[in-house]
Amino acid sequence: MHTAEDYTVNPIPTPIPDRKRFLRFACLLAGLGGMAFLFGQPSVQASQEKAQASEGETQRPKIGLVLAGGGAKGAAHVGVLKVLEEMRIPIDFVAGTSMGSIVGGLYAAGLSPQEIEREIRTIDWLDVFNDDPARADRSFRRKQDDRLYVFKAKPGFNDYKIELPLAYIQGQKFDLQLSRLTGRVAGIKDFNHLPIPFSAVAADLETGQEVVLKSGSLARALRSSMAVPGAFDPVPIDDRLLVDGGIANNIPVSVARAMGADVVIVSDLGSEMLTREQITSALSVAGQLVNFLFGLNSEAALKTLGPRDVLISVKLGDIGAGSFDRIVEAIPLGEQAARRSIDSIGRYALSPEAYRRHVAARAQPKADMPAIAFIRVDNQSKVGDAVITSKISARLGQPLDVSRLEADLQQLYGLEIFESVRYEIVQEGEATGLLVHAREKSWGPGYLQTGMITSTNFEGESAFRLGLTYTLTQINPLNGEFRVAGQLGDEAGLAFELFQPLDAAADYYFNGRIGYNTQDISVYDRKGNHLYELYSKKYALDLALGRQFGTWGEVRVGYLREHGRADVVTGQPRSDWGFDTGMVYVRLSDDKLDNPYFPTSGHMGRLEWRGSRDSLGADSDFDQVFANYGHAYSWGRNTLFGNLSLGTTADDDAPVQSLYQLGGFMRLSGFEQDQLSGQHFGLAQVFYMRRINDIQFFKAYIGGALEAGNVWQDSSDFGSDLVYAGNVFLGLDTPIGPLYLSYGRNSESQNSLYLYLGPLFSF
Repeated sequence: MHTAEDYTVNPIPTPIPDRKRFLRFACLLAGLGGMAFLFGQPSVQASQEKAQASEGETQRPKIGLVLAGGGAKGAAHVGVLKVLEEMRIPIDFVAGTSMGSIVGGLYAAGLSPQEIEREIRTIDWLDVFNDDPARADRSFRRKQDDRLYVFKAKPGFNDYKIELPLAYIQGQKFDLQLSRLTGRVAGIKDFNHLPIPFSAVAADLETGQEVVLKSGSLARALRSSMAVPGAFDPVPIDDRLLVDGGIANNIPVSVARAMGADVVIVSDLGSEMLTREQITSALSVAGQLVNFLFGLNSEAALKTLGPRDVLISVKLGDIGAGSFDRIVEAIPLGEQAARRSIDSIGRYALSPEAYRRHVAARAQPKADMPAIAFIRVDNQSKVGDAVITSKISARLGQPLDVSRLEADLQQLYGLEIFESVRYEIVQEGEATGLLVHAREKSWGPGYLQTGMITSTNFEGESAFRLGLTYTLTQINPLNGEFRVAGQLGDEAGLAFELFQPLDAAADYYFNGRIGYNTQDISVYDRKGNHLYELYSKKYALDLALGRQFGTWGEVRVGYLREHGRADVVTGQPRSDWGFDTGMVYVRLSDDKLDNPYFPTSGHMGRLEWRGSRDSLGADSDFDQVFANYGHAYSWGRNTLFGNLSLGTTADDDAPVQSLYQLGGFMRLSGFEQDQLSGQHFGLAQVFYMRRINDIQFFKAYIGGALEAGNVWQDSSDFGSDLVYAGNVFLGLDTPIGPLYLSYGRNSESQNSLYLYLGPLFSF
């Protein structure tokens, strides 16, 4: 915990009439930044050289480097640093805001400009902005939701009201990067003891006041300074919620002077106003307001500069605060701006020998990660500490493996109950340990999620299902969850479900589900002629025990009991009938696909045996085996996906409600949905797709598929009379689910045009 001494609060440099409005409009300007390898404690030799350097530099002024905020534009500071080092300018203090704090903090921690540039170039900025855990990190339980609940939004529903996150981005991935890159100076809690004394500027979200961060966790300070309101989650430190410092002091000249600087060198990124022609959308209007508001306190700071100070004004043209796709372009522009100021900068240059001594006097960071003597948990959730520690594989007495720890924490985040999972390296006496912070979602623990499946062949045959679920997580220390699911449409119903882990790691679990559903069933002949329509209704009870294997698979053993009735709505195949199902099953599933709807890598599989017995309440005895396997392979923008599904019934005696079905999009295209049914089936598919755009959250694909398969009533006919089919499609991966527009045709001379919204593959 930090004390009040860790931070100082200063008023905003320039009075702003409406501070709340000021905060509200600041939510689009980012402050993200580069990373690198960091750091440690000063050595004896360094202390001696520092004394020697001090003797030789007593006459020169102390120089403070001030780096302004500006989102992606802040990469220009790296170019400025290159020139300052080339000219041998000694930097005694660094103060930064937002992106300026990121670049400045890493430089102060011992990173060279070249190392910072390398990190900026290698960061996947689109991924940093995306909090969604990689599918490989999601729990297997959450992966299974993909086939039912395709809407990505999951608002909270607690105390009978809808709750939303405080910001669009929680910053989980960026937190881990900052922790990794500052890990070697994690033991330094006073920023004055960094290789270069450093201060970061944030703002109190409640009051708008400047908060100067000069001690504590360096990673947390940098994260706080760039927490753009509305875009990034505010950072709670002590009793404050901290956000981007640009709304309070975007050019922290006053902070550098308070640190002891006699002279300041300011790298200013400007707040150039958009022209009328450039203001073309709501976003550009908001961006213009941000430029105006940030410019108010920036202008006040620049007015305090004296004749000995140096102002480097970087001209960035059309590179904006949010232009992270062009962030690397800002670096040479910063270098050019610094070179234009060489005459002003040069008066503070040291001789080569004096500069060497100055740099050598800086604290030298440790090269290796420390051995971990203990692990502590800061658990801000309703689950037990054991749930958190069960995911941590760090070994006591061994140097911390940061990559492995990050993977562990991402899997913990993949439980989807935490807003933030991060770590700190801490000292307790002589021992170095690991402190894991896990903070539950502020809009939990109850969540709503919707899903929709709709399809049409544009010839009168259509299906529509709209589902809504309420899931209450963390109902006990083992993270049990209770779910209510309702569905409307041609298949309607209501179900109640309990998922209860039996141990902290959720390796073993109990899953119980009870529900009621109705379904409209169309029956066709082989040529696609509509024969009759059924209305089915049934009650179902499903009880299972399971064993999960990491995040990739599970085996479950269960009992399924159903009681139902099918009524003839149109046509007269025979009288209405009732049915009872009673069976046990064993199911082995794995899922390593990177995307369940448009996979580009990984595989999925399922093997299941079902045994129906009259002693278990069934109308008849029969055994069925189902197997499915699919694998995706990609090169560039191209993907091939192969899938094989097989099902068989022993003795050919499964009742009508348990027959296998084929027909519809990607299930022998050209046929109507579920047009074919039989005791046995086989389906082989190969499809190709190519991504045709670069929009991260609205990916588009074109492709086609070849299919071969059929259904059979007699096992002796299995594999004969294959039907061949093909289709071409346009696919969109949208926030409301996968959407496909396809034309399919088969060797039975049947064809169909499909519009399909919903999950495509079985798991």
